[in-house]
Amino acid sequence: MSEPVMGVGICRPPALRKIALLATALSLLGSAMLSAPVLAAAAPASDVVYSIESAKAAKSLMLDVVHAGKRLVAVGDRGHILYSDDQGTTWTQARVPTRALLTSVFFVDDKHGWAVGHDAQILASEDGGITWTKQFEDLKRESPLLDVWFKDVDSGFAVGAYGALLETTDGGKHWEDVSDRLDNEDQFHLNGLAAVKDAGLFIVGEQGSMFRSADWGQTWEKLEGPYEGSLFGVIGTAQPSTLLAYGLRGNLYRSSDFGSTWQQIELKAQRGDLEFGLSGGTLLEDGSIVIVGNGGSVVRSSDNGETFNVVNRPDRISVSAVTAAGNGNLILAGQGGVRVTSANGTEAGK
Repeated sequence: MSEPVMGVGICRPPALRKIALLATALSLLGSAMLSAPVLAAAAPASDVVYSIESAKAAKSLMLDVVHAGKRLVAVGDRGHILYSDDQGTTWTQARVPTRALLTSVFFVDDKHGWAVGHDAQILASEDGGITWTKQFEDLKRESPLLDVWFKDVDSGFAVGAYGALLETTDGGKHWEDVSDRLDNEDQFHLNGLAAVKDAGLFIVGEQGSMFRSADWGQTWEKLEGPYEGSLFGVIGTAQPSTLLAYGLRGNLYRSSDFGSTWQQIELKAQRGDLEFGLSGGTLLEDGSIVIVGNGGSVVRSSDNGETFNVVNRPDRISVSAVTAAGNGNLILAGQGGVRVTSANGTEAGK
């Protein structure tokens, strides 16, 4: 049984990481044709439309939150990008040249970061998330990019709907469509992309699709995964070749051999098996793993993903992403914006 389909005119469930899990997020409309390799081109200054400044931005829909050094950076609805230098107590809205929904953000160091979102937009920052420029967009795709990852300040990838895989080797000055590197004839949505320690890159997506690359993105192998439902995310653990893939209805799988074999991880909530979709995760400095999702789900492991403690927040608000606050607390992003919680996902101080 799949989760409800949002929107109209869709011939299959838009199993998009984060977006499909949040009731207020935009749905995919129509289909997209993958274009030939393209150059990133910034719009003329006179044509740039910036996100609207709002005092309520920190309480609007936010889909991802990460660290840029000690700074926290969050992205979400209407092109909102926020940053915090006080462990999430207060947030400042960045100046951003888009009003599109932003789905994911990644910083390779304390200065250089990239955010992706609808209209296949890719934004970049060189000052820790304070200011942003638009590197790339493709309005003809009519579909979002859903995750982004960089190896260093030059080399990175973005993945998204309808099998999109984009690559840059010059920090985003140029982006090339390399979707044909994947054996993905059905153009399944690619929802999550992550590095796996001492192994390579791993992609998960719609209908349980999985791809791995032992040469960091140049060639890819299609895998037969353990689950036929959509997977919304993937995360490497502190152990070599070990990763977790997660998705619909609380489905969570662990592999210690870079995806060759899998073990399903049981998640027990207070009232039985966890059946909420899981949408985002983070690896903390101490090696702990935290994964979040619908129904206020926060699950945490201290043994490299072999077992998890499950908490469902009383507010039941859907959570899309999580990271460390830097003081033992967590920062959750999702419906209702960004919030500080204790280490297990309950309200700080409780």
